[in-house]
Amino acid sequence: MFPVSISTFNRKLPVLKMEKEEQLFRKRMIDLAGTCFKRDIPVSTDFLNLNEQTIFQSISGTLPPVRFVLSGGFESSERKVVCFLPSYEEEPAELPFICLKISPVNRKFAEELTHRDYLGAMMNLGIERSMLGDIVLKDGDAYTFVMKKMSAYLEESLTTVRHTTVTVCRVPDAGELLKPEFEEITGSVSSVRLDSVVALCGHLSRTKAAEYIAAEKVFVNGQTAVSASRGLKEGEILSIRGIGKFRYAGEGIRTKKGRTVVTLLKYR
Repeated sequence: MFPVSISTFNRKLPVLKMEKEEQLFRKRMIDLAGTCFKRDIPVSTDFLNLNEQTIFQSISGTLPPVRFVLSGGFESSERKVVCFLPSYEEEPAELPFICLKISPVNRKFAEELTHRDYLGAMMNLGIERSMLGDIVLKDGDAYTFVMKKMSAYLEESLTTVRHTTVTVCRVPDAGELLKPEFEEITGSVSSVRLDSVVALCGHLSRTKAAEYIAAEKVFVNGQTAVSASRGLKEGEILSIRGIGKFRYAGEGIRTKKGRTVVTLLKYR
């Protein structure tokens, strides 16, 4: 039996770490659902990314028998909180997060700030990513969802984003305000494989699209895509580094040449 080389072992470390993190996440979900079931009280997670939501959905049937709701604060939000409901609630009586609006104090001299700028400014305050939901830019302001237990600290502490002085205030109901805007992309593909759809999204050849996938630059529902031949289901979120984020809206007619027309919605 040959010993495992150091290089092979090093390559396995990230995989082992991911497996351990997934096991801990699964246990956490079981514990939270169990607490809700045994004590009959509302219990919630922090914000989950798409990959965590996928794992949660895969084990939801094995959890203690409690109802649950996933909510991110507005339609089509990406990051969501799981709210486990007691027997006396059909819907959460109160969500565990709020929406904050971040605005430049002086718009005339404000920088053109990006999603990354706002996220970086908040995380530089020591706030963990799981405390923050989606960040939506609209009309020169940023709207971010934050767990209530962290909201007061963020309101008091966030005063600048890059070199721009900002103010932070609460938004009572942001659901209607933050409906996402999309650019519709329609095209034909030889088959509804991941490499074909990535090629359509980025105006690439299938060979180049396969290279993106092999380089781990493509994510489906927040999880690194590993197979170029993977199929896509309607509603799945496709993120491609350097190209953008898309929602797969499904397939339509087949052309006379046997190609399939597909539609994607690109987040603006």
